[in-house]
Amino acid sequence: MTSAGLAVRPTPRSVSGLRRAKDRAFTVSLWLAGILAMLPLVFIAGYVVAKGAKALNIDFFTKEPVAPGQSGGGIVQSFIGSGLIVGMATPVSVPLGVLAAIYLAEYGRGRLASAIRFVAEILLSTPSIVAGAFIWAVVVVALGNFSALAGSLALTVLMWPIIARAAEEILRLVPQEVKEGALALGIPRWKVILRVVIPTAGAGILTAVMLAVARGLGETAPILLTALGNDFINVHPLQPTDAVPLRVYNYARTPVLAQHDLARGGAIMLLVGVVLLSITGRLLSNRQRRRRGRGAWKSPASRLGSARCGL
Repeated sequence: MTSAGLAVRPTPRSVSGLRRAKDRAFTVSLWLAGILAMLPLVFIAGYVVAKGAKALNIDFFTKEPVAPGQSGGGIVQSFIGSGLIVGMATPVSVPLGVLAAIYLAEYGRGRLASAIRFVAEILLSTPSIVAGAFIWAVVVVALGNFSALAGSLALTVLMWPIIARAAEEILRLVPQEVKEGALALGIPRWKVILRVVIPTAGAGILTAVMLAVARGLGETAPILLTALGNDFINVHPLQPTDAVPLRVYNYARTPVLAQHDLARGGAIMLLVGVVLLSITGRLLSNRQRRRRGRGAWKSPASRLGSARCGL
């Protein structure tokens, strides 16, 4: 018998040995699966680094290619070309992707939103060479020559869907209470999106941008069909331009062994660039998740005050 008002606590059940064994076996299986999935990447990266590290010297980053058979030379024009092409694609694809994400997350409910989402998903699964062939037919043929501009447009076709779909999911994670609190203060909806929603999801949006840049940085087929390549430094957007993936592709299929080393060196730099962008994006994503766990998203008083004042 228990006295009135005194709750009886249930006796905790002990976990059986069989369940513990199953848990350990499942954990070990997950670790083994992860290690097996990482082995090909480790082998490829190790091979490229071991074979191409000797090509990484001052000439590699400061000089243009030399004639086959001569010693020395580098791929400085490829680094400049990649920076030019990706640098022109990013300012176009980021606004397109972010605006599409805002529309889909905040306004899109009808057929137009369904069409935009469908197009973005189709482009996400489309082979990159298809985007290159499309820009070649529309831009290169119209201009009459290959160019960095055409290459940047091809990358834009590939980059903006990544930003749009990833940023849409991030924007949907912003708590509805935050938006309703701002709207209850009489703030226009566009200002709530601009001053509250976007800053709240800023780290996630930046992560999506970095993932898209990493995708564009490593593309070869669209650059081959649109920018063509160049053995000399070019900064003119309407002239043929080289890029690191394209130079790696061209050097990897030549019989000149010295150019193979340069190709492996270029592959190392691409690997380093993509890994750095991916790690930075992951760190920003984890930071956003930790902020959400601490309740930082649920206390937007400063942003609401700024938006109220019209700042």
